[in-house]
Amino acid sequence: MKDIWWQTIGEGNCHLVLLHGWGLNAQVWDCITPELSAHFTVHLVDLPGYGRSVGFGALSLEEMTEQLLAHAPQKAIWLGWSLGGLVASQMALRHPERVMALVTVASSPCFSADADWPGIKPEVLSGFQQQLSDDFQRTVERFLALQTMGTESARQDARALKKTVLSLPMPSTDVLNGGLEILKTVDLRQPLTTLSAPFLRLYGRLDGLVPRKIVPMLDALWPASESVVFEKAAHAPFISHPQDFCAALMTLKQRLNN
Repeated sequence: MKDIWWQTIGEGNCHLVLLHGWGLNAQVWDCITPELSAHFTVHLVDLPGYGRSVGFGALSLEEMTEQLLAHAPQKAIWLGWSLGGLVASQMALRHPERVMALVTVASSPCFSADADWPGIKPEVLSGFQQQLSDDFQRTVERFLALQTMGTESARQDARALKKTVLSLPMPSTDVLNGGLEILKTVDLRQPLTTLSAPFLRLYGRLDGLVPRKIVPMLDALWPASESVVFEKAAHAPFISHPQDFCAALMTLKQRLNN
């Protein structure tokens, strides 16, 4: 049976949906949910096939978005980290009436690099797909280590991510491959130029997966959006800099309320 795991906490007058990244689950937000639930009604979600959302195989970005829509509040801020940023962006594009604001965290509208776009080399993503079938656990651990490299708290942050992965059953190879396929093939750069909702983009300056070079490029492509770069953060700024991260969301909420 297919079942999306969805938990709602807090009683703020503003709904906030949090979408995790590849290989992980909603427990990745544990470090900031106490703070956020004091100000928002927070919706914690395991993406289809991840964590406690069971019974799913590999899904396209569109299919993933539609699965979440059935559980979603009428109107919310949608925040997505990494792969989750693509899902939140797709929700804002397909169902703008349900999205009060879009927030992407250490995410790119196009994760794959090409001649004039910085990103992850497609062969690296293909390599991960190959390695998944060879050594599942080690491949996921390598990907987690990449996410925290360079920060002052790298070891501690990597431990936090690993604990999140190991706390629940691992997604199937099929689901993980499907997620890598989305990272490898999706390009929302042009579609997001049409976005009318407020759009906040949060980055880590030391991120090895989403290069900081894309920030000014997207500032130019999406002039109505706003970008914030956390100087000493890598791919998981909410783990390494939880207070600064929550402060950015509180500022957004104040602006929406005015």
